[in-house]
Amino acid sequence: MVELVAEALDGVKLIRARRFEDDRGFFSETWNARAFAAIGIDTAFIQDNHSRSVRTGTVRGLHYQAPPFAQAKLVRVSQGRVMDVAVDARAGSPTYGQHFKAELSAENGLQLFVPAGFLHGFMTLEGDCHVQYKVDNYYDKASDGAVRFDDPALAIDWGLPSDRAVLSQKDADAPGWSEFASPFTYTGA
Repeated sequence: MVELVAEALDGVKLIRARRFEDDRGFFSETWNARAFAAIGIDTAFIQDNHSRSVRTGTVRGLHYQAPPFAQAKLVRVSQGRVMDVAVDARAGSPTYGQHFKAELSAENGLQLFVPAGFLHGFMTLEGDCHVQYKVDNYYDKASDGAVRFDDPALAIDWGLPSDRAVLSQKDADAPGWSEFASPFTYTGA
């Protein structure tokens, strides 16, 4: 059983999967196609990814895969705590350039569904974080892109100062929002 905690920006969903706890710990179904379809997520995931970030303040994002390799993602944290962010990048959308963010942690068990057409990124709020996510399309290097995570036009409060961010070269060199030519088009609700 899953619970829809919040829905924003025409498809971004914050989800909590039920945990069965006892003195040993807990068990949780983090993905069940039937349960997720009941809350409007009927995505056919084809790949699972796992990232580990050792240092507090590590930023991964804001990333996207351009069509035809655009990806929807279901993101969760299995160790640690992150600020997870989705930005509507669909040209013509009434929420274009707006973001939704949520703290995901191993403790709170929340998951974030990010539809295709959104930028996605996270910042670690403590060291040694493990983030796992399902995607519904294969990675394609030529379709890979990024937008600067701390662009003032996006006004995202990441929970840590930008100057403490640990970035890859790709993320450090990412263009700003005003330079981003969106490959995504809003097709209606």
